[in-house]
Amino acid sequence: MVAASQPTEKPTSFILPDLVSHCKFPLVYHPKGDEVAAEAVKWLDTNCPDLTPKMRRALHGLQAGELTAYCYNTTTPERLRVVSDFMNYLFHLDNISDGMMTRETDVLADCVMNALWFSGKYMPTTGPGKEQPKDELNPGKLARDFWARCIKDAGPGCQARFKETLELFFEAVNIQARARDSGIIPDLESYIDVRRDTSGCKPCWALIEYALDIDLPDFVVEHPVIKALDQGTNDLVTWSNDIFSYNVEQSRGDTHNMIVILMKYHGHTLQSAVDYVGDLCAQTIDAFCENRKKIPSWGPEVDDMVQRYVVGLQDWIVGSLHWSFMTHRYFGTEGAEVKKNRLVKLLPMTA
Repeated sequence: MVAASQPTEKPTSFILPDLVSHCKFPLVYHPKGDEVAAEAVKWLDTNCPDLTPKMRRALHGLQAGELTAYCYNTTTPERLRVVSDFMNYLFHLDNISDGMMTRETDVLADCVMNALWFSGKYMPTTGPGKEQPKDELNPGKLARDFWARCIKDAGPGCQARFKETLELFFEAVNIQARARDSGIIPDLESYIDVRRDTSGCKPCWALIEYALDIDLPDFVVEHPVIKALDQGTNDLVTWSNDIFSYNVEQSRGDTHNMIVILMKYHGHTLQSAVDYVGDLCAQTIDAFCENRKKIPSWGPEVDDMVQRYVVGLQDWIVGSLHWSFMTHRYFGTEGAEVKKNRLVKLLPMTA
């Protein structure tokens, strides 16, 4: 019997997994979502004088404020605005760090973390190798602006977690930049480890506490079940994003994506890699539901905080899935059509 020959033509499209149908959580939008989203995008647009016209169009098409309105749908308009500003800012950091060399990501991290540690005024450090410019860099000014508003109401635990996890984000971005500088595509395990931090999800989880006006005790945050719920939500948001962003990323030669790694090291075709990541995403949603049943009791007051926090994670899962078809970041203006038929046509290479 003659073995069937393998197709040699490069694929021109792929089919998305149906994660929206798999996710049964209710989709809720903040009543003031549109209003706050417009204010937040204007804040970043106005305070970034160096953005090109193309970058400004991308900023408005991003709809980061709308994502915030899905994921923090019960907070006050004032706190929603702070979180929405951060969400726009986080995507801005992701965009500007993408083309950076390792040394530049170090400088970016230093200026942002300086603003978080010294929120009252710019205090440049002068230590060897950590010298900062006399005039504060724009990413530092933006960070200082939203953080000064945030810490007026954020609890000490929430503040500490935000700073710690944003530092992890920068460390991971630096690792990613080193790999990019060296032309290295990491193995799957190393990639997942770094991707859990480059996603920027962890500081967003701290802001769930801020949005809900709670400050989770350390013994709750460190509990294995809560950590599993945190990580499961991060994995769903991150891995589904690898599927949704793959087309744009492959067109510019970006390899920081699980689908690329599965094709390079694990013998997957494009479609089988997409299906594999889709299965992982579905499993994370199922595991989230199972882990939720295992949450212990710490007494009425703490239990209420924990329950509200877990709903915040749930809102992130469902909100991010639906938003991915609304934003222009992944499918341009065709998101609604892609959501309906799940067909993605590959973009030509631009890099």
